[in-house]
Amino acid sequence: MKNTMKLEFPALSENEPFARSTVAAFCVRLNPTLDELSDIKTAVSEAVTNCIVHAYAGIEKGTVTIECEAEGDTLHIKISDNGRGIEDLARAVEPFYTTLEEEERSGMGFTIMQTFMTSFQVQSEVGGGTTVLMTKRFDAAKTEKDAQRSEISNAQ
Repeated sequence: MKNTMKLEFPALSENEPFARSTVAAFCVRLNPTLDELSDIKTAVSEAVTNCIVHAYAGIEKGTVTIECEAEGDTLHIKISDNGRGIEDLARAVEPFYTTLEEEERSGMGFTIMQTFMTSFQVQSEVGGGTTVLMTKRFDAAKTEKDAQRSEISNAQ
């Protein structure tokens, strides 16, 4: 069965920990390892931070939207904003590229998201916002073993 969640909040830095914790809590039913949970929290943190720092930089703050879908052994995450968009998307996803060097940004946000997730995609329109699509597939064999262990312990 498919389970979904949608979360909208103001693009304020104090909301980033809430966003990452909420997504982590949502995916607990998929039985992630601690490392997988950490990967998800880090990727979500990077995506939300990009919305806060880049999408609405120099303009009135907007909204960040997170949509999650859990189905089988897979978590789909969609994080979007309605901000300024990315002018050169191909360049923006390159490691170490940043438009905010004066703020000591590393330019590794998209690279981190891509590394920690099973799949990663960015869609952006200048003046129309950006959407990050990420998928994390959990080890189905591990999930099945854990379910069997749970059935055994419940039977005892």
